Amino acid sequence: MTSSLLGARPRRAVVLAGVVLATLLSPALTSAPAHADHAGAEPGPIHAGTTYGWWNQGVGWREEFEVPYTGQMGPQWQPSGPGQVWHQNGMLTLNTTGADSLSATLAGPGAAVGRWETRLRSRQYGRGNGRFRVLAELVPAAGAEQNCGGRNISMVSYTPNASTAHVYARALPDVAHRASRTGMDLGRDRWHTYAVEVTRERISWFIDAHVVFTENRAELVSGVPLTVRFTMEAKPDRAMNVSRMQMDWVRHWTLEAPNTLSVDAPPTRAGVYDKSC
Repeated sequence: MTSSLLGARPRRAVVLAGVVLATLLSPALTSAPAHADHAGAEPGPIHAGTTYGWWNQGVGWREEFEVPYTGQMGPQWQPSGPGQVWHQNGMLTLNTTGADSLSATLAGPGAAVGRWETRLRSRQYGRGNGRFRVLAELVPAAGAEQNCGGRNISMVSYTPNASTAHVYARALPDVAHRASRTGMDLGRDRWHTYAVEVTRERISWFIDAHVVFTENRAELVSGVPLTVRFTMEAKPDRAMNVSRMQMDWVRHWTLEAPNTLSVDAPPTRAGVYDKSC
């Protein structure tokens, strides 16, 4: 599943949004190491959905980005920003330009609670300019007020080639809970799986089939239906290193199936998100 940016395979995709490519996070809270990795260096077949029993029942929807993509085969993705959002070799791919953010948001009504998971990788081309931030988030769905990110919940946030993955949950008017998982390999095209479980009472985060943080604060759960948004976030008014992110799949489960393993994990750290509006 090599990107056509490298010219390795012919394009078998439908372009959702394209613009000619240009020439050319928060304080950390370190958790204790997780148990031995279930899936080795390239997690995917074993992920939180299988490890914690979600797969057994309650599948809300699943998008595998299979090719050839010929129409209404799955949820539709709404692009925003300069660059390219397309189905490529069984993946959803976001190719940036050398400036400005690019995102793809899942259309539809969303869900206030549930479990969301994706298998994701990224790559940076070139050096010397600003580094994009890779974001997989839950955001208010179906045209609901976005509050400048004030109600977003992340599955993951990181910069390519770094070793720390960040998670957060925000609530109005200016609350933010954050945590970070260190010791990761987020380099060139390294696959990882990221999941978040939102109930009426808590939020839990999973990386590579391990629960890594659980926050038992009901005030973080807004009750607003949420949808998935993938973003390559640029630094304002900066030339950026051209980059990409790719999603092998993304899935949503209801809370119908009980967790088959404990989701007890270290808490996040309370802080402030001062960009709410």
